[in-house]
Amino acid sequence: MDITVAISGGTDSLFALLSLREAGHRVTALHARFLPAPEKGDPVPAMKELCDSLGVPLVVADLTQEFRSSVVDPFAHAHTLARTPNPCALCNRAMKFGRLLDIALGYGEAFATGHYAALAEHPVYGPALKAGTDIAKDQSYFLALVPLERLRRTLFPLSDWKKDDIRAWLRSRGFEPPIPAESQEICFIPNDDHYSWLEQRRAEGLALPGPGPVILAGAEPVPEKPKKERRVKQYPTNNATPALPPCSVAGRRIAEHRGLWQYTEGQRRGLHIPWSEPIYVLRRELASNTLIVGPKHLLPVESCSARELNLMVPPALWPETLFVRVRYHQSPVPADVTIQEDNGGPIMRIHFHSPQQPPAPGQIVAVYDEEGFVLAGGVLD
Repeated sequence: MDITVAISGGTDSLFALLSLREAGHRVTALHARFLPAPEKGDPVPAMKELCDSLGVPLVVADLTQEFRSSVVDPFAHAHTLARTPNPCALCNRAMKFGRLLDIALGYGEAFATGHYAALAEHPVYGPALKAGTDIAKDQSYFLALVPLERLRRTLFPLSDWKKDDIRAWLRSRGFEPPIPAESQEICFIPNDDHYSWLEQRRAEGLALPGPGPVILAGAEPVPEKPKKERRVKQYPTNNATPALPPCSVAGRRIAEHRGLWQYTEGQRRGLHIPWSEPIYVLRRELASNTLIVGPKHLLPVESCSARELNLMVPPALWPETLFVRVRYHQSPVPADVTIQEDNGGPIMRIHFHSPQQPPAPGQIVAVYDEEGFVLAGGVLD
């Protein structure tokens, strides 16, 4: 079979390329430039040298503009709405299994990547996305927004492998990846410092919300001291700033936050709010520009909802027992899931069987069955 393999220069994609070649397939290496070529440490020359030594064609696709408009700009804009976006899931949907897959199929019959996930046959669903064998590295969560018909054009050579075994396999054949280090969490943000990155975007005109009140939920408000009346001459004006709506939670104002975009639900560290007990971010209210915090016992939630749904398996075929993940570093937890029609389109309602840490709006929810098949994905609302 003619297979186009996406390569980044790292261990996983190199294994995907070499293992398929060793299995007798004709492979073409495809590297996507999502970011401008760095002045130092450009991996393309090393990848070309490796591919030339193997007799494997290398195609380099410049997708910098598409990546910026489809991933980088939406990531920045989501923070103006007090959301915590997941750029990897957006990239998989729009770029790796979107634009890059289209390019790949121009060179081969199938596409292959170095993701830790599987496309497996199910007796009811047919070919469907499934969690990879290496639970610690499984990336099915990040693929939950990709349409299933696109995933069905893809091979996942790492599905049954673990990272240590892949490294050993490469060493046994004398191969070293051009980029041996693990990739950073957000590829377009230097040093994973997204606060500094967003500050730079704000200086360039991004409308990030400014400071506002911090409300301690469940605490009695402190009555304000009456102020002495001052007579100030009033001048007529037609451009008065409208007052923000009040916060929906009763409580005590205890501080001022630095901007809602600098916080996320469930956060404890970095609040810089001295209090008699540890406090956590419970919610961010954009309309009133309010950060709502509280003690740990107020943190768990019983339900959440999601939009931008990607239904991989028709809900009529879903089993009775379902599991969901609302963050990557979490094992799937039991929940009841229903799909309802809403004015803004279909919405997924999730009710956890036991209280969970509050999920962050903008993150991904993935619905699984007991065997690890992915039934649906969505963006938390």
